[in-house]
Amino acid sequence: MGARPRPPGPAAALLWGCLLRLTAAQEAILHASGSSPSSPSKDYCMLYNPHWKELPSTLEDATSLSLMNLTATPLCSLSEIPPEGLKNKAVVVQWGPCHFLEKARIAHEGGAEALLVANDSVVFPPSGNISEFPDMKILIAFINHKDFKDMEQTLGSNISVRMYSPAWPNFDYTMVVIFVIAVFTVALGGYWSGHIELENMQEVTDTEDTETKKKKEENLTFSPLTVVIFVAICCVMMVLLYFFYKWLVYVMIAIFCVASAMSLYNCLAALIQKIPCGRCAIACRGKSIEVRLIFLSALCIAVAIVWAVFRNENRWAWILQDILGIAFCLNLIKTLKLPNFKACVVLLGLLLLYDVFFVFITPFITKNGESIMVELAAGPFGNTEKLPVVIRVPKQIYFSVMSVCLQPVSILGFGDIIVPGLLIAYCRRFDVQTGSSSIYYISSTIAYAVGMILTFIVLVLMRKGQPALLYLVPCTLITASIVAWRRKEMKKFWNGSSYQMMNYSTNEENSVTADEQIAQP
Repeated sequence: MGARPRPPGPAAALLWGCLLRLTAAQEAILHASGSSPSSPSKDYCMLYNPHWKELPSTLEDATSLSLMNLTATPLCSLSEIPPEGLKNKAVVVQWGPCHFLEKARIAHEGGAEALLVANDSVVFPPSGNISEFPDMKILIAFINHKDFKDMEQTLGSNISVRMYSPAWPNFDYTMVVIFVIAVFTVALGGYWSGHIELENMQEVTDTEDTETKKKKEENLTFSPLTVVIFVAICCVMMVLLYFFYKWLVYVMIAIFCVASAMSLYNCLAALIQKIPCGRCAIACRGKSIEVRLIFLSALCIAVAIVWAVFRNENRWAWILQDILGIAFCLNLIKTLKLPNFKACVVLLGLLLLYDVFFVFITPFITKNGESIMVELAAGPFGNTEKLPVVIRVPKQIYFSVMSVCLQPVSILGFGDIIVPGLLIAYCRRFDVQTGSSSIYYISSTIAYAVGMILTFIVLVLMRKGQPALLYLVPCTLITASIVAWRRKEMKKFWNGSSYQMMNYSTNEENSVTADEQIAQP
């Protein structure tokens, strides 16, 4: 970002990448019409869980149900069922105060065919422990409360509904797009980090420059202890977000705007500096500032502001978020340095445990049986604001669905790019320092691509969001270890090439000192 407030530190920025992972939602169409044949009809979007009850794929095959408005009653006990009963009805109820599965059980006992939960947001599919109600066959879906009000105002009080879910294409192209973005970002970020290392090695010519470079690197390098502290902060931050999401989400959005705009500026400025023309500058207080960099600062700030204002515009805001996110990840990968493979193993190993815990273990702890990671991905408790720490790509859907539904998206958390990207960046720097012809860099990048493919395969087979680090971490760490072992460089790779150069420098100094002592009379 061109206007120069101090950017957040690399550790604070990396904290963002640990929050979210792949997830998805199942959408369907609710076709509402008035009681008379001449009355209008209108389509609305709803979300449902297809594992509980399947919907037909076409409107013609859908069953027509009479809609009953029970939003004025909690429907948390059998005594709240109307005297006329609920037989062959689609019942609309409000969210709370009891769990919607309890509402569904009561509606099912009353003879209803469907339960529609009117909520302020329908951005997450119905979930919960359906096994507690094994005999319940009722359809459960979420609709937007505003849509229900519009339905009543447009069609009146006597409404019939038909619900269906258009068939999805067999191939999800969004996985290819996310795969390309992820692999491109880690490959470019790793290569850029190695290029900076090469330039630093060429520029350092005397002891004073070496000490300056060492002090600079210490400010950007994660030691194993720092890694442990950082992961602990990630865990605390995750819990705070879960309980105070309503307020902290706006803090995260503000930080993302500042950090991503500055990252976009850093990435584009490095590219513009390679262009020889247009270098006119303005002198200010003894310093010169290139005019093109001023315009670039304004552009990056404008992109972040436009995204912040229109972040909930589902048709195109995701493009700006992805651009800012890619720049954020690139800037972090090339800036933050892990000093050796030992730090890489500690960081990736701890974040793997962190990922698995918050996805697979927390459902046994939370009251609603959902993982904290999935809840934060959807926005806890129906919150419409989303944490902007993911790459988002809308899925391909039929035009009928696109006209009424929020576009479903595939998402990949920044952490699934940044964390393995730091290992790939270390491999590239190690190649540069040891002159090993990019073997570590290329093999670890290929391993990352294989890990992403494995993640998508499991995602398709299980039809459930996956912690991508569960597959990315073993693929990258094992591959890098095998390469180092085959090249007989494991000790050097584990401790970092700077460790060997430091030992060599120390031994050389000791040898010179000994020679001087021998030469003295």
